[in-house]
Amino acid sequence: MIFKAIGDHKPYPDHGLVTTRDWAHLPPRQIRLDQLTTVRTQLDLRGLLTEDSTFYGDLFAHVVGWRGELYLEDGLQRALRSALQQRTMIHARVLELG
Repeated sequence: MIFKAIGDHKPYPDHGLVTTRDWAHLPPRQIRLDQLTTVRTQLDLRGLLTEDSTFYGDLFAHVVGWRGELYLEDGLQRALRSALQQRTMIHARVLELG
């Protein structure tokens, strides 16, 4: 199993962080893939397989902590690429909500 669970929506309230610049104040930390619940069920294979997929975005995944759970909001391609390379952790910026 790669992720803790696969979700199809964001169960947490809107946090207002939209752009990469909004997330930039959060320091990245390592997160185990098996602690994450995704908020998307769809994946673009082109995004997964391209070598420069993070060129225009954040180098780190975006994770939201809500009610004791960690939700992978952005960075599904990075997380799956890590799993395909036999890695169990990714670097992510984590926003803890109430």
